[in-house]
Amino acid sequence: MRATVDIVIPVYNEEKDLPRSIDILTRFLRDNLENSWSIIIADNGSTDNTLSIAEMLSNKYPGVTCVPIPQKGRGRALRHVWMESTGDIVSYMDVDLSTDLNHIPELIKAIEDGCHIAIGSRLAKGARVKRSLKREFISRSYSTLIRAMFFTPFRDAQCGFKALSRDTVKALVPLVKDNNWFFDSELLIIANSRGFRIKEIPVYWEDDPDSRVRIIPTAWEDVKGLLRLRFGGIPDVVAPGLESRRDT
Repeated sequence: MRATVDIVIPVYNEEKDLPRSIDILTRFLRDNLENSWSIIIADNGSTDNTLSIAEMLSNKYPGVTCVPIPQKGRGRALRHVWMESTGDIVSYMDVDLSTDLNHIPELIKAIEDGCHIAIGSRLAKGARVKRSLKREFISRSYSTLIRAMFFTPFRDAQCGFKALSRDTVKALVPLVKDNNWFFDSELLIIANSRGFRIKEIPVYWEDDPDSRVRIIPTAWEDVKGLLRLRFGGIPDVVAPGLESRRDT
């Protein structure tokens, strides 16, 4: 039997783009993913009509549900929904669908083949990216900083396109302290340091010109998170399936 898949879409004030994105995503999954799947819209305390639209979409499309989360924070949304998920594989993607959906089956297959985490990468060899020079520079600089501080092999920690096995979620997510944009980086740094198998998949990615990410404040928060992990220590955890190796 194929693994079941939960895909989380964190949203904050996305009343305009959400209906189109859910329509495109449900059509793609129906036609291209053999696994049983569900889409979970995680509303992060939106102040517009996003929540009511999400509820409408959950009634319109089979397999789509909505979870209201009062506080903002992508990490908080992922933590809440992932920890409650009963799917064999949990994943998420940004509502703007910047990453080409054709990479979804590849992401899921990596977990089915035994990886603990699979991540889309805009910086791996073979990736194709359309974005401003400013965003490209910041992304590559951040990648260089992570790799220098933690000797990580992956290049793109922040791409909004990831999947994990359910056991991996249970092991790692409770150890992640950040509830915002640094959540992804912290999770991956802990995972890599403790021997989790991570597959980086080069993707086609096109920048959303209407992105609400505030680049400079977010970058500063990321740097503070890196310093916390570097000097505060990385928590100990055993990767699922490798417990017997730890015992020996």
